[in-house]
Amino acid sequence: MRQGTCFLLLAATVALSSSPADAERHLMRPRVPPDKLAEARALKSPVPFSPEVIEQGKAIYHGKGTCLNCHGVDGNGNGPAAAQLNPPPRNFRHHGFWRHRTEGEIFWVIKHGSPGTAMVGFGTMLSDEEIWSVIQYERTFAQRHGRRGMGPREGMGPRMGPRHQAESPHDQEDSADE
Repeated sequence: MRQGTCFLLLAATVALSSSPADAERHLMRPRVPPDKLAEARALKSPVPFSPEVIEQGKAIYHGKGTCLNCHGVDGNGNGPAAAQLNPPPRNFRHHGFWRHRTEGEIFWVIKHGSPGTAMVGFGTMLSDEEIWSVIQYERTFAQRHGRRGMGPREGMGPRMGPRHQAESPHDQEDSADE
């Protein structure tokens, strides 16, 4: 009986000691495998950041891409399936995400999936052009819901070089953006 009580106290302490900032740092770690990271970061979108492309991306996000099931209608990671997922789906409204990821990394994850998460690869369901269109649409979530807008290419990319670890002072600044 005493062992069970000690275990419960230890489990409660661990559960309560992880903060929202810890959870966000976990989400900010690169999702592309290390041996593919340089290749992914080098990818550049062949589609423009234009109203037409954004509308195409929106149609895919809300339709055949099924993105809204996990990421939600407004891209905040609270879609109907989100409650059952650990780690939770990406919140596209978070400016820190866009500042710490290249568009190539985002493309790679949509196409191939994200190991250790519920994000499956959509490379067999969506063409490369459709994936790039979805990315352009997802970027609009940060424009609409934050104090800092996203330009067509600005803000995207790792801030700390190839060995990016999300334990930078920027992460704490980023959590205030939501």
